[in-house]
Amino acid sequence: MKLIIFNKKYENCIVSTAMGKKYFLDWQKYAKPYWLEYCKIHKLNLIIFNKLLIKPSNEFYKKVNWQKLLIGEEIKSKYKNIKNVCYLDSDILINSSAPNIFKNFDRNKISVISKRNRLPYNYEQTIKKIAFFRKKFVNKRYPLNSALNISLKKLYQIHKLPLQKDEFCSGVYVFNIKKYSKFMKNIFYKYDRNVKSITNNGDQTHLNYEFQHNANVKFIDYKYQTIWLYELINYYPFLLYSKNKKLMADCIRSSLFNCHFLHFAGTGSESKAWKNKFLSAKSYLSKKFLNDYRKYLKKRINKFNIEFVKSI
Repeated sequence: MKLIIFNKKYENCIVSTAMGKKYFLDWQKYAKPYWLEYCKIHKLNLIIFNKLLIKPSNEFYKKVNWQKLLIGEEIKSKYKNIKNVCYLDSDILINSSAPNIFKNFDRNKISVISKRNRLPYNYEQTIKKIAFFRKKFVNKRYPLNSALNISLKKLYQIHKLPLQKDEFCSGVYVFNIKKYSKFMKNIFYKYDRNVKSITNNGDQTHLNYEFQHNANVKFIDYKYQTIWLYELINYYPFLLYSKNKKLMADCIRSSLFNCHFLHFAGTGSESKAWKNKFLSAKSYLSKKFLNDYRKYLKKRINKFNIEFVKSI
C-alpha cells in the first residue's frame, strides 16, 4: 500500500484500490490532485492499495475489485489511529469544495449510495435513455431491452439471493474498522473464485446482499456518488457522438461542480472520460477558483447593504 497522506492524529481515511502499475498511474495522473485537496481540507489520511492482497494462485482469488473487502483488516493491523474508512473506486473525481463525508457518519452503520432510488432524475427513464442513445449513436446492435433494465427482483433471482430493498453502487462506502472490517473479510472468503455474477464476476450484487441483509446500512446523499453515465445521458447526450474532448471536459466539470464525488462507473467508452488531459485546465474548478468559491459560501452577506447591478 502507498501512504499518500498519513498523520497519526487523523482517525478518518480515504482508501482506494488501484492494483497494477497502469491503474495506479491513471489514478495518480487524473484523480490524485482532486483527492489530495479534499483530504487536506478535511484532515483525512489517504491510502492507495496498489498491489494485490490475494494472488491469483489462491483458491479464493476473484476479480480484483473483490479485494477492497480486505483493506479494513490490512489497515487495522498496521495503523491503530485509523478508525473509519471511506472506500472509493479509483475512477472517481472529487469536488474539493464538497462537505466531509465523515461529518455525520454513523459508526454502527455502513454508509452507501443508492444507484436506483433518491436520484435527481427518473431512474427507469434514465436507463431507457442509455439504451436508446447507445443504439442510436454507439452500436446499432445494442439491445433496447438490455440487462440495464433488470428489476431488483430479477437481479437477486439470477444470483439466487434474497431480494433486498435497494441497490447501491459498491464504488463508494464508509465503514468503521472495529465494527465491520472482519465482517467484510469474511464476505471475501465466503465466496470462492468461481462465484458468478452478471457483472462479469464482479462483487456488486453480492455486496448488496451481504451489506443490506447481514449488516446495518445507511443510504446517504446521491451527491457522494453521482454516476457520470446518468449525468451524461440526462444532460449531455450529445457527448455520445461528439469527439470533442474539450467539450467533454467542460461537461464533466459542470457535473462535478454540482456534486461531491463523480463516479465514472461502467465498462462503456463513457466510463473512460475521466482520463481527459483537458480536465487539468487551470481556470474553472482550479484550486484557486474553488478556494475563492468556498470562502464566498462561508461569508456572511449583509442583507441591508446590497449593491444593485443595472446590467450584466
